Amino acid sequence: MSVDRSKEVFIKENENKIICGDALETLRSFPDESISCCITSPPYYGLRDYKSDGQIGREKTVEEYLDRLVAVFREVRRVLKSGGTCFIVIGDSYAGSGGGKGQYMDPKYPKGRNGQNPSITQKVLGYKAKDLMGIPWRLALLLREDGWDLRSDIIWHKENAMPEACRDRPTRSYEHVFLLSKSPRYYYDYEQMAEPMKEVSKKRYVRGRSEDNKYLKEDAGISVQKINKARKYGQYKGDNIPQFRNKRDIWTINTVSFRGNHYAAFPPKLAEICMIAGCPKGGIILDPFIGSGTVGFVALMQDRKYIGIELNEKYCKLARKRIETEVKSLNEETIEIQKE
Repeated sequence: MSVDRSKEVFIKENENKIICGDALETLRSFPDESISCCITSPPYYGLRDYKSDGQIGREKTVEEYLDRLVAVFREVRRVLKSGGTCFIVIGDSYAGSGGGKGQYMDPKYPKGRNGQNPSITQKVLGYKAKDLMGIPWRLALLLREDGWDLRSDIIWHKENAMPEACRDRPTRSYEHVFLLSKSPRYYYDYEQMAEPMKEVSKKRYVRGRSEDNKYLKEDAGISVQKINKARKYGQYKGDNIPQFRNKRDIWTINTVSFRGNHYAAFPPKLAEICMIAGCPKGGIILDPFIGSGTVGFVALMQDRKYIGIELNEKYCKLARKRIETEVKSLNEETIEIQKE
């Protein structure tokens, strides 16, 4: 069987399905350059115990945790097409004080809010008590060293962030979304990512092209800045003032409730923006930590396909049911709209 034929067979057998198994071992069975884009949020270090043998996130050291993630994303890079991208959603963790039994127990939820053991608060080697570990950027730099092109650090800002019982630092309200690519030239839909130009930005454009702008005068040894050089418009006036701009790297997207038994579901809107930017219609999106299935049903709603991997069999069933329910709901809404 030819290589291309092998890919076709693999995709046909696995598209729009969730494979229950270890991410690293499962990815090793994927053919090279068979996936368009990866959108995922790996388990955060020390945050939850999903009660699965071999789970990522409960390692004894941060280094072991990072090494395991690098190994998984090395396989992700192999299976991505040459112009493929990878969006990784990841938050940071704090080292604990080492008190108690090594983890905090909420009296109201002794087994965790959704049946999951809560975060590790034990001391972590190499960190002082209550140290912010800097895990997201440590991971990003390791992935870059491993061959990835690190393209952007997007801040996912949450106005409804979880409250924290801390009085000696600001409460966290964001997580990182790293955009990585397999090669320097990759798929990124700039036009779909455009957003309306703010009025303050329009005024800046006008000032930048005005006749008396000091940056257009090459005196006193100042060279003309490229952005201020007249292109096809000359000065910006009236209708030729840009109405749209490239999407900025701070995305305010609130979390949404999910009644299923999975605590770490991230909002569909976040997955939607990533896949519109990084995956063409009809492309295959991989989520090696698909959890509650968000990437799966959003992919189908956006005319893409998906392949998910999940270690925990209970969450595999939960994700499949959620995807089925969400797609059924969408189809019913579409029928109602067509009737109108």
